[in-house]
Formats: sequence, structure tokens, C-alpha cells
Amino acid sequence: MADNETIETKISDKKEKIDEKIDQGKNKYDEKKDEQKEKFEARKEKGKNIADNVVNDFSNTVDEIKEGIKNLQKAADQKYTEYKNSTVKTLDVDLIETEKNYFIKVAVPGVNKDEISIEAGDNDITIEVTFKAFIDEFSEEDEAELISSSLKSGRCVKTIRFENSLDLENINAKFDNGIVIITVPKLIIPKHKINVE
Repeated sequence: MADNETIETKISDKKEKIDEKIDQGKNKYDEKKDEQKEKFEARKEKGKNIADNVVNDFSNTVDEIKEGIKNLQKAADQKYTEYKNSTVKTLDVDLIETEKNYFIKVAVPGVNKDEISIEAGDNDITIEVTFKAFIDEFSEEDEAELISSSLKSGRCVKTIRFENSLDLENINAKFDNGIVIITVPKLIIPKHKINVE
């Protein structure tokens, strides 16, 4: 039988070996834990970078879309303005008839009288005016931008046809404060009595 000292030495050796193995296990566990932590931090950093890139790309895409919409709106406004300037619009007129005359009142705000053209035919009158767009009053240095436009601009024409023939020699037009009043006498042809033989 072994004596107590030998048993205690063996127990102490075994305990030391177990403690050594526990320490080795702890060290391995700590190394693994540190390794896992490093991998997690690396993945976290990589995910953060990807998220940042996605957010930046999305933000850039939104900015590009906004810019594209602005450019599209500008192009559409420009095309609409070009279309408005190329189409012939009508003038606003009042027409009154009396027994001997027609009276025409035409609104031509912002136009000089020498910019108004009036032509009369046998039974019609054509009034033509070209309105300048308000935006054209600004210079390029002003960098003015048209936001909205409802005033007439460009070539405007109104032709009025009458039932009666017109007395072309006696038509007159008066211009005052953006209004033209045209007096158009009717051509009254007297009836001749014809004798029957």
C-alpha cells in the first residue's frame, strides 16, 4: 500500500495536470473568443461599409433623379414655350352691330399702335398683332427663368366675317391705352326701281 505522501504527490501532480489542461482550455477558449470577436468586428465593419455604400448610392441616385426631373421640366417648359410662340393665337374682341355699322373692340395690351395690322376685305376684317413675351424683357445676365405664363405672346390673329359687305373706304380704327376700336360701316346698296315695259 502506498503511503499518504505518495498519494498526495500523485493527487497534486494530477491536479497540476488538470489545472494545466484547464488553463490550456481557457487559453484556447480566450483565443477562439478573441478570434470570433475579430471576425465579428470585421464582418460588422464590412456590413457597415456596405450599408454606407448602399445609402450613398441611393442618395446619389435620388439626387440624379431629382436633377433629371428638373432638366425634364425645363425641357418640357421650353418646348411648351416654343410651341406657344409658334402657334397662332386669337385676339380677344367684342363685336357690336347697329343698323349702319359694326363696332369692334380689340384688347392689345402692351403693344404700340404701329405694331397692329388691320386688313379689310369685301366682307371680313383681319387684325394681327405680335405680343412680346415678358421673359424676353430680361437680359441673359439676369438668368431669369419662366415659372408660369398665361399672358398672350407671339403672333395673334383674329378674322371676323360679316353677313353684309363692308364700306371699305370709310373703315377707321382708333388706338387708345391698349384698346383698338374699329368702326366698320356697312355697304348699303340702294335699291333701284325697274320699270317694266
